[in-house]
Amino acid sequence: MKKLRIAIQKSGRLSEKSINLLKEAGVSLTNGERKLLAQSGSFPIEVLYLRDDDIPQYVEDGVADIGIVGENVFAEKGKEADIVERLGFSRCRLSLAIPKQLNYEGVEFFEGKKIATSYPVILEKFLNEKGVNAEIHEISGSVEIAPGIGLADGIFDIVSSGSTLISNGLTEVDVVMKSEAVVIGNRDMDQEKREILNDLLFRIRSVLASTNNKYILLNAPNDKLDDIISVIPGMKSPTVMPLADSGWSSVHSVLSESQFWQVIGKLKEFGAQGILVIPIEKMII
Repeated sequence: MKKLRIAIQKSGRLSEKSINLLKEAGVSLTNGERKLLAQSGSFPIEVLYLRDDDIPQYVEDGVADIGIVGENVFAEKGKEADIVERLGFSRCRLSLAIPKQLNYEGVEFFEGKKIATSYPVILEKFLNEKGVNAEIHEISGSVEIAPGIGLADGIFDIVSSGSTLISNGLTEVDVVMKSEAVVIGNRDMDQEKREILNDLLFRIRSVLASTNNKYILLNAPNDKLDDIISVIPGMKSPTVMPLADSGWSSVHSVLSESQFWQVIGKLKEFGAQGILVIPIEKMII
């Protein structure tokens, strides 16, 4: 039987999360981590550890069938591959930033100026679309110090919390691109490997769904059931079971993590009691 080969980052912000995702999806590695090539004894897959910048090229060439990489890296490299799944973690944005004391009224600010970046391709495309002629100065690492040492008038770089910009006296002025971890796939995979990929994606989606949702149980007064069900509709509809205490029911449902606190407040307003929130290990959708 053929094996699907997946490339993941050998070190860095995506590496640990990628490995943990595979483990949660039932892909155990039999010969350890961080070697060049690791086998799985539980799934027809082998893991290739690479520099993140190299992953798009390996996937395009078919050395790896799929890869987990930041969308920003994939866009910058411009390789011939497809995004087959968005993973929702390692979110960041690529933004323009300038010294905080300067006045910014639009991207025209950069006309005739120098911008330091590790992402010249994405930046050049953006500037061309905006009709702005700026000098792009490509550097690797410590982009945020460029304005302070007179190397550039502004920067274009990854922003997560923004703390690095603040500590270097910069302010974010334009978000050019939002990024997250994605699975990219080779366009010439044969049918057998695509079937393995579909099985893997099914598992990954189940893991991600469980991470982003909680199982909720509560006791509800019957005269408020319609109101309570309206804010926790669940995957199809909640489970409602009568309690021994007349006039009350037990309601079970699934709640999105992003809506958690807003919904809990409404449930309390509607008279819900004994609210329990339980993590979901796997969620088959």
